[in-house]
Amino acid sequence: MNQIKRDISKGCSCFLILASQQSTGGNPVPHWFNREKEAQNLINENDKQNIAVPFFCLENILAATDDFSDVNKLGQGGFGPVYKGIFSDGQEIAVKRLSSQSRQGIDEFRNEVILISKLQHRNLVRLLGYCITGYEQILLYEYMSNKSLDTFIFDPTLSKSLKWKKRFEIILGISRGLLYLHEDSRLRIIHRDLKTSNILLDQEMNPKISDFGLARIVEEQTTEANTNKVVGTYGYMSPEYALEGVFSIKSDVFSLGVVILEIITGRRNTGFYQSKEASNLLVHAWNYWKEKRALHLLDHSLLESCNPKEAMTCINVGLLCVQEDPGDRPSMSNVVMMLRSESTSLPKPNQPAFVSRRNVSNSSGKPPSFTKIELTITVEEGR
Repeated sequence: MNQIKRDISKGCSCFLILASQQSTGGNPVPHWFNREKEAQNLINENDKQNIAVPFFCLENILAATDDFSDVNKLGQGGFGPVYKGIFSDGQEIAVKRLSSQSRQGIDEFRNEVILISKLQHRNLVRLLGYCITGYEQILLYEYMSNKSLDTFIFDPTLSKSLKWKKRFEIILGISRGLLYLHEDSRLRIIHRDLKTSNILLDQEMNPKISDFGLARIVEEQTTEANTNKVVGTYGYMSPEYALEGVFSIKSDVFSLGVVILEIITGRRNTGFYQSKEASNLLVHAWNYWKEKRALHLLDHSLLESCNPKEAMTCINVGLLCVQEDPGDRPSMSNVVMMLRSESTSLPKPNQPAFVSRRNVSNSSGKPPSFTKIELTITVEEGR
């Protein structure tokens, strides 16, 4: 069993492993490894030169999180736990600790370090740094004190604290963050896993998009790409991505539409499997829209604070975003423009995806048990 021993006298960039399986005569043989050298091995030299965040010492991270104490655990993500940490100067951080046993986890770790370190926007979670050892892959982010959006909008008590004005600001903030990724940053990025649990809220309840492990850079002229790994979350994936492995910026637009409708209604897209109303939130919203009673979709806690014009705009935009044909969905610049527009005349949406397509549902009417699916398709990703 390997034992990691900290050695402050050697400085924070190194650690000692007593590797008993490589010993002679029963005595462990010490091996010193330089952490920054290991980071170079995981992240190639060209990428490393472009990483705009510093390498952090594991010693300081362990001190900040009290050795990854359960008391400091904020939650559990798909590739490992997240902890709250406090540096000696009082700075609060969120520490994402990835599993070193997961090949996919390491790939996503590398993706986040390379991508998010190049991005700066008030509606994106800021990456502060990273740490790689033989046993740990760690990402450090700004600490978001109000955690994720889903903890508020789907909770009967907490949702009451999110009045209409704040929900509208959150919708607009998420849209601005996505616009930056698609059109305004120096890279053109498709997030591929936009959902309410990946929208974090700071102390003032400002939304910030997080979790760029599945994100992809695409060239300016690229309209769509294929992947051999369709990985995402049921209920937020566009039909062309979930069923065919084809993704584009319009896949993100679809996910945004689902998020908008969830924020407005306080209901999960996948929360209808035992309901007689509809098979999912998109069908439910479309039915109310056709019957010209869209405002009845609103979360009951919004009835007093709601701005009817803004609410109708958000419902209209949300349904435009979830249209089945990607070509019918608006660009993010148009989404932001429509949300900020004083005009009451907006394009009318066509029928959303998954209203008539039953491929993604099983015979019981319940959502599939998976959250991640894989297809074997030729990879054609932009560099």
